[in-house]
Amino acid sequence: MAEKSITILGSTGSIGKNTVDIIRRYPEKYRVKALTGNRNVGLLAEQAVLLRAELAVTADKEKYSELKELLAGTSVRVEAGDNAVAAAAAEEADWTMSSIVGAAGLVPTMEVIKRGRTLALANKETLVCAGEIVMAAVREHKTTLVPVDSEHSAIFQTLEEQHRGSVDRILLTASGGPFREKDLAFMEKATPEQAVAHPNWSMGAKISVDSATMMNKGLEIIEACHLFGFPANKIEVLVHPQSIVHSAVGYQDGSVLAHMGMPDMRTPIAYALAWPERMKSPTVRLDFTKIAALTFSHPDEKRFPALRLAKACLAQGQTATAVMNAANEVAVGAFLNRQIGFLDIVRTVEKVVGSFDLRPTASMEDVIAVDFQARETTRRYIAERIKH
Repeated sequence: MAEKSITILGSTGSIGKNTVDIIRRYPEKYRVKALTGNRNVGLLAEQAVLLRAELAVTADKEKYSELKELLAGTSVRVEAGDNAVAAAAAEEADWTMSSIVGAAGLVPTMEVIKRGRTLALANKETLVCAGEIVMAAVREHKTTLVPVDSEHSAIFQTLEEQHRGSVDRILLTASGGPFREKDLAFMEKATPEQAVAHPNWSMGAKISVDSATMMNKGLEIIEACHLFGFPANKIEVLVHPQSIVHSAVGYQDGSVLAHMGMPDMRTPIAYALAWPERMKSPTVRLDFTKIAALTFSHPDEKRFPALRLAKACLAQGQTATAVMNAANEVAVGAFLNRQIGFLDIVRTVEKVVGSFDLRPTASMEDVIAVDFQARETTRRYIAERIKH
């Protein structure tokens, strides 16, 4: 097998670290073109040395000198700033992992798509904010897009393309997060520490809070619609606390093809890295004899209104979902900084979406402008709440 050139956008985040963990085990198979990160330049430098990367980029210009010093004496080139991240994404690589958290991943991901190679997509916000534009670009440039979210990877693996017309429903599973069985009174007073304590998955703070509000699942409904081309009414969310069934596809003959495995992101990452083949990964193998039970239930949209809001925004179009995503990122940040309460996250997002002029977005520049405006609106709204 020929050596595959690799770029990891967001290598210091949770998905990025898991990707590095797999690649480091096969140094003869992969040549690392570029790694990008944000403020954790210590880890970025360690990864660059470990993987013998050609380029290391920090999105934070103020961290340039520190990264440069950490990599002094090595052959690794060092760059800094958002433009440098986008330039790294534009460099030729056979396979690129896009795992930058949030809307910051929009521009770099589009740069990867324009190259027409293989994109492993872990940045769901790219499709939430600009799904119509992104999927049109994927088709135009004949880019191979392999989803990395465990749920979308599961659907990708169980969706029989030749039987697409026979699909009855998409079953999108959710762990339910740390507050699955908590009442609204508890959630009203929930702390950031409680919200990020996910029972099954090891994730970053932002995505952990999204799991706690179930906004993450709302974002995944939107992502699934764009990725697989099915309407929202064909996507059914099921709360599955054990996180063993990662999602499933139901067909009109009554068959349900489910993807199962231990809750470890290295499984979908390895699948994306080897696609269309499969490779050995270091994940613990699923032992059916140790599974006491697999349970499923429908989510309670009264306690988790983010699901209802996400579906409503999807129905309103790309601008609404972009506003929702931007407002959510700001609101989650405010919660983590203890400026607002846990239930205020979705209340804030709903308020901002309801106040916004939802004109259609026809270009990535339009989407970026809407994203900026929505963030500013959300910050003002939160500031006013705090003041009063």
